[in-house]
Amino acid sequence: MSDDNNRNTIIFFVCAAIILMGYMWYQTRYVEPQQRAAAQATAAKQAAVAPQLSAPKTISRDTAVKATPRIDISTPSLKGSLSLRGARIDDLFLTKYRQTVDKTSPPVELLRPEGTEYAWFAQTGWVGANVPGLPGDNTVWTLAQGSTLSPGKPVTLTYSNGEGLTFTRVIAVDDKYMFTITDTVTNGSGQPVTLAPYGSVQRQGVPPDLGKSSVVHEGGMGWLEKRRPIKYKKWEKDGSSPEYTSTGGWIGITDKYWLAALIPAQNQEIKGQYRLTKTPSVNVFDANYVGAAREIAAGQQISATSHVFAGAKEVGLLKSYQTNLHVEHLDEAVDWGMLWFITRPLSQFLAFLYQHVGNFGVAILILTVCVRVVFFPLANKQYESMTKMKKVQPAMEELRKKYKDDPQKQQQELLALYQREKVNPAAGCLPIFLQIPVFFSLFKVLQISIDMRHAPFFGYIRDLSDRDPTTIWNLFGAIPWDPSAAPLIGGVLATSLHIGVLPILYGVTTWLTTSMSPPAPDPTQQRIFQLMPLLFTFIMAQFAIGLLVYYTWSNMLTVAQQYVIMRRFKVDNPIDRIIRRVTGKPKEA
Repeated sequence: MSDDNNRNTIIFFVCAAIILMGYMWYQTRYVEPQQRAAAQATAAKQAAVAPQLSAPKTISRDTAVKATPRIDISTPSLKGSLSLRGARIDDLFLTKYRQTVDKTSPPVELLRPEGTEYAWFAQTGWVGANVPGLPGDNTVWTLAQGSTLSPGKPVTLTYSNGEGLTFTRVIAVDDKYMFTITDTVTNGSGQPVTLAPYGSVQRQGVPPDLGKSSVVHEGGMGWLEKRRPIKYKKWEKDGSSPEYTSTGGWIGITDKYWLAALIPAQNQEIKGQYRLTKTPSVNVFDANYVGAAREIAAGQQISATSHVFAGAKEVGLLKSYQTNLHVEHLDEAVDWGMLWFITRPLSQFLAFLYQHVGNFGVAILILTVCVRVVFFPLANKQYESMTKMKKVQPAMEELRKKYKDDPQKQQQELLALYQREKVNPAAGCLPIFLQIPVFFSLFKVLQISIDMRHAPFFGYIRDLSDRDPTTIWNLFGAIPWDPSAAPLIGGVLATSLHIGVLPILYGVTTWLTTSMSPPAPDPTQQRIFQLMPLLFTFIMAQFAIGLLVYYTWSNMLTVAQQYVIMRRFKVDNPIDRIIRRVTGKPKEA
């Protein structure tokens, strides 16, 4: 590969990275806020015309909870209640996760009752054609046994439809996030009845901060013979999906970290669907399934057992449920991405490190070192090639000047120079190609890892999943001033120009790695490469600080590796130049 082709390849990957990072930054800082604002404006308009359209008004969460008879739910991982009206699981908080890093912050809310804004709930039951009196949304069940639903203490609900059918529902819960629901129907009507079990996870409207991510999937998710994802945006645009026929499987609705999913009997054929119902006030998203119809002879009874998962997408826990309940691919609720074959093992290894070191930031540092060790031989060849290219750069410039009017002769002389100096410009390309998939997989892992949420590192870094809390505009907290509150420019300072300590360190290390690379022959290209670290500093400052920990540490390892190689080949480098300026020592001969 010629020097020009090598340079063009590097420029291509640099430009591709800039475009990718720029797109993500633009989505995060401009498109998503605009979409949230538009969603809020639309909601306001709908609320304004609601009386004319007779659309129901939303009520507060407390009002909705108190409006129906309930059974308390109390486990080490969950707290909330079960509504006897409709026998719904519609009031849940995740006690092990808080809304903010503040220790007094309330727990994360998962499910909320119908009638509230952005209601989200799960229910199971029976459907049947021409069968009167089936329990529905407004049916008030009777508590027959139990008081508080907790591990080892199930509750039993009953309902009689007055037509000879008696319905019994036993609900149990474990110490994590799995509910087991056993529905039994006794036919005392004197004639056969045909019923089918069903389940539904319903979300009435989507909060403005959800469904906009271009990196992590949010929306409908399930495994019905194969993976069946549908993002909120597509779901809303396309409407109801086709019915998917599956034996077993699961279906539900997921956020970045949380999941509510239905798991029917795994040996039964079901039909699953993502249904959309548009109303004047809100769009209703419904992930549901219907099982095979079963005939209940007079005097007989049938039962159907299903499960409802409502909790955090902890990979190890999902895999344990997958094994114990024989549920296919439940851990696919986590968005592993197209490079899942790399993302999965990296995620597992990162979780293993975190369990042993107890600090997620330290786990990121160790993972980075391990990845660098694996790629060390390839990276060494890449950096050696770059160093040799940098060493012969003066000779290359002389040849370009000498044969500037004869491109063919120039190319011949350059090739001869490469042969004499044993330089292979193509040697640096293959390592780049091989490392790119791992680069993007690590980016994905740090986006989806629930362990990074609210995880502290050291010092001022209290949440690795949030961006750097410091900013240069108040001298990193030295000045008692909130830049975001500044008139006119506050919003810009708080978003696009928010530059903290770690982004600056990232920018410096990026500049060092760029300075150690062979300079581009064209002055315009040189200026572009010189501006890259500054551009990336502003782009990366908007991302989670955990990502910056990884990229900055990776840059530092790269600088160290390049420095050793450049010293070995006696090639001048920016670190030595800085040392000489500080100490006043002359350049070594």
